[in-house]
Amino acid sequence: MVSCDTPEKAQYAGKPEISQPKLDTCRQRLQGAFYNAIPKKARDYLIKRLTADAAANHISGGLQASAIFEQLIATRLIRPNGTQRPIGLIPTGEIVDRYARMLAYIVPWFANTAADPLPPKGDPERDTFNLNMIANGWAAFFPIYRSLPADDDMNLAVKAAEAAWDDKLGVWKVFGRKFLLGYEYRMCIKLGTAKTAARGVADAFQRVCVDLRNLRVVGKFGSANVPPPYRLWVWQEDLQEATNVLALKP
Repeated sequence: MVSCDTPEKAQYAGKPEISQPKLDTCRQRLQGAFYNAIPKKARDYLIKRLTADAAANHISGGLQASAIFEQLIATRLIRPNGTQRPIGLIPTGEIVDRYARMLAYIVPWFANTAADPLPPKGDPERDTFNLNMIANGWAAFFPIYRSLPADDDMNLAVKAAEAAWDDKLGVWKVFGRKFLLGYEYRMCIKLGTAKTAARGVADAFQRVCVDLRNLRVVGKFGSANVPPPYRLWVWQEDLQEATNVLALKP
């Protein structure tokens, strides 16, 4: 589901009894000199979130997000006559990413006929499930260049992410502001399991963060300076192209 990132479940790094020690190692390394190549503000940001229950909370968040998504599927795919509507996939951006996954929006499928008309633009019935999950706070907004929403959809997603963050919905309501988002959790697992500091930094910080509020590039370690709704991510190798296309500011 393009541009949205739900918490991981146990399949990614193990159940809490297995994944929490990896996060504990990450915290210890960030507190010590192991990762002194990472700026202090970035380290402090992660350390505050690497609590003793960080893994349990994150995995619980992943399970709850899945349940919320299944509930959305069950309710939004029912036609007024009680029959079930198909799911539509709208591939976008790179179509297939470097991990061989199709990147797509997921929507209820309308036949756009007299019997099943497509709702007008702006009608909530046309919302993607991606947008729904961002709006309810169970998925972090996670736009990555080149697979970005069109302008109108980008504005809708930012607004939804902003409201979820400001109103403390979803993961922030249940677990609080210190909850590790999906990409932060994966980052910390990599930092906690890397055999060398250089390998850990290289694996965990492959994307550059951009502040959507002013299109300023804040760098690989700068996401701590940007609230979650306004983080845009660019692969390092795409940065020059993205700078030209999006008029990013250094």
